[in-house]
Amino acid sequence: MSPTTPFFPPFWRGFRIMIPLWLGVMPFAVAYAVTARAAGLSVWETTLMSLTTFAGASQFAAAGMFGAHASAVSIVVTTFLLNARHVLYGLSLARQLPMSAAQRLTAAQFLTDEAYGMVIVNGPKDPAGLTYPFLLGAALSLYAAWNATTLLGALAGSVLPDPEALGVGVIFPLAFLGLLVPLLVSRLTLLVAAVSGLGAWALSQVLPGGLVILVAGVGGALLGAALLTRLQPAGEGA
Repeated sequence: MSPTTPFFPPFWRGFRIMIPLWLGVMPFAVAYAVTARAAGLSVWETTLMSLTTFAGASQFAAAGMFGAHASAVSIVVTTFLLNARHVLYGLSLARQLPMSAAQRLTAAQFLTDEAYGMVIVNGPKDPAGLTYPFLLGAALSLYAAWNATTLLGALAGSVLPDPEALGVGVIFPLAFLGLLVPLLVSRLTLLVAAVSGLGAWALSQVLPGGLVILVAGVGGALLGAALLTRLQPAGEGA
């Protein structure tokens, strides 16, 4: 983004692309809040965790472990493993989007799986290109929805329906499938996606979820790089 490019137009475009995913975020924010309250956390402790941690699966795990009186070390280790996949997101964004140290720290705090996927696919199509304002807008869009609904769930969770009964669990898998399909433009990408998916499924039988994504993601990236490097000389010689 040029220094003369306005900040807010790409910011709001990034913010708006995430709004369709609010339907998937909000019920799970309520479910987290109910879990945290049942574990003994107060309304403000429940909300503070969302404001400072902002990591759905890790918040669920931490709330449950609080309720089971787990040690601080075990809670930290568990949440670290669940969020290990964000290392890949950061490496990917760092290669495609120049950012200052302060911007990197901010992006690391607010980035989620959904925001990363939507930004990587839609950012290059934005009129200003893939920019930090677009990324920040997408990240803060889910942050706002998650935290507002966390507070709602903490205050009134007992009278709200079970999110699982609403069938909202299919929203995020379908959203990521919709992001993946347009990227499968060659036999190479199809092969890497298939191998990575099968590898992730196999690893999920023995490893925590966050670590599965990290290992499968790194493995898929290395496979893609190896295949591309091997095929490149043949393509150049043609």
